[in-house]
Formats: sequence, structure tokens, C-alpha cells
Amino acid sequence: MKLLRIITLTLLLLPYQQFSQSLADKNILVVWGGWDGHQPELFANQIEEWLISQNANYKLYNGVEAYDDYDELIKYDLIIQSITMGELKGKGASNLLKAVRNGVGIAGAHGGLGDSFRNNTGYQFMIGGQWVSHPGGKVNFTVNMLEDELTKGLNDFEIYSEQWYVHYDPNVEIIASTTFDGEIFDWIDGVVMPIAWKKRYDKGKVFYLSIGHDPLEFKKHEDGWKLLTRGFIWACR
Repeated sequence: MKLLRIITLTLLLLPYQQFSQSLADKNILVVWGGWDGHQPELFANQIEEWLISQNANYKLYNGVEAYDDYDELIKYDLIIQSITMGELKGKGASNLLKAVRNGVGIAGAHGGLGDSFRNNTGYQFMIGGQWVSHPGGKVNFTVNMLEDELTKGLNDFEIYSEQWYVHYDPNVEIIASTTFDGEIFDWIDGVVMPIAWKKRYDKGKVFYLSIGHDPLEFKKHEDGWKLLTRGFIWACR
């Protein structure tokens, strides 16, 4: 009976342990670049500070050339990307998709992951969605946390940012959402849209969070930052 209780408790705690572990000694690649309006270097610097606190082994790289060498790419446990728009094709594109399919995690926020390489549909298939609009520009809206291992203990919060309308894969697991009020476009009144999701891409894990137009939003909204960093840990191999 005692053994049964221990096994039951272990199973109950397992989801929590999956995101409560640290990234100590994990190999992390932070790739930034693309459109300057999303301040990718600032985002990368914030992530670097956090990775230092996690005792992770990390490398920061400016540009998609980070994906040119598959043999190097496959050594990483996680890629954190912040590249809005830009272009990824040829060897770099195939290397990235192959690395994630073979177990390297990939994660990011806002345009750095969800509006990268607009002409690369294979990349969009991997990520699970693509930005198409942010009605009204920056507006006030609510981030609603859904029940999940990554949202445990986190609260809904109000934010002033871009409320993203995305086209997304029905295969993603939505863990936070937002509801449009129709003030800008009345025909989308009541539409519930993902804010954060996680998914598999063969052996690799993908985590995405759509807030973060200004990286400093993660300094202002603690639960948003916690969700982001939990997503990084979850996606890590």
C-alpha cells in the first residue's frame, strides 16, 4: 500500500517536475535578428540574464547563419529564437526543421517565432501558427490562463500590447487565450484566439507565446514571464 501511494504521488507530481527543473548544463542557442521594431537584441539580452541564473550553457547568435551547420545545431537542447520576418531558405531551413524533428526544442515569443520567415510554410507547419493581424495596434486586453502544467499557479492578467490574430494548427495544445471584443472589426466579436501553445514536431517540442511586442512587457507582467520561461524549460530536450 505504501509503495502504491508513492507511485501515485510521483505520477501526480510528474507534470510539475517537467517545468520546475532548471536548465543547468543544458545547451541553449539564442538566435536573434530580423525586424528591429521588436527589439530582438533586447529580448536576447533578457534571455541571456535568465540563462545565466539557470546555469545553462548558452550561445547568442545574430542571424540565421546560426542554422547553417546541422552538426553543430543538433548539439543544442533548445533554440530560443527572436527573428521577426527575415528569410530562411535552403540549407539553413532544412537544417533547422531537421534538428527539431530529431529532438532539439524550439521556443519564443511574439514575432520572434510567430512571424518569422513568412514565405517558409514548412517553418510555419513546425511552429504551429502564423500572425496575420493585430486589430487596433496596441490595445488593452486580457490574457486568460487555461488549465495546464505550465500555467499552474499563474493568474489571468490585463496587458496593453498587440492582441494577435493568428492562423493556427488545430493540432496545437492551447494553454492561454484571449477574446476579441469586436470594437475594431465587429465580425470577430467574441472570437477566442490562442495566446500560448505547445506542440510536438516529431521528436522535438515547440512552445510559443504571442505577447511581447515590447520585450519589457515581460518585466511588467510576472505571470507572462513565468509562462515564457516555463515554456522554455518544457521545450528543452
